[in-house]
Amino acid sequence: MRLVVGAALVDDLHRPGRLLAARRSAPAALAGRWELPGGKVEAGEAPEAALHRELHEELGVRVELGGEVTGPVGGAWPLGGDLVMRVWWTRLLAGDPAPLQDHDELRWLPLGRWASVEWLPGDVPLVGAMQRLAAPPPRAR
Repeated sequence: MRLVVGAALVDDLHRPGRLLAARRSAPAALAGRWELPGGKVEAGEAPEAALHRELHEELGVRVELGGEVTGPVGGAWPLGGDLVMRVWWTRLLAGDPAPLQDHDELRWLPLGRWASVEWLPGDVPLVGAMQRLAAPPPRAR
């Protein structure tokens, strides 16, 4: 299995209201679809360190890591083939996100509209789970 890390970059770690989506520009097979920013973990690199590195390279930002969004495969999310992804809730500490590598557009999606873009297939169940986790509980009548 090859490990990928992803950031659920939100405006607030405790009460997420907006989620950052990144539209792929490469490779051609993925171009035009949306994903959570992140990337592959290099040999000998801790997943958390890889996430910080990837977000700096791809978006030019520094983030605070929150809790992990636990997936169904040993805590990770299957992406197809031999790829699995671990995802953390994150929030900005420094920088304005910009599409520096592998993306041509970034979009902040409001809670309730997180599924409004065409996500890569592996991200669809993950985004659905994150939206359920972030939604406020129903109010008692």
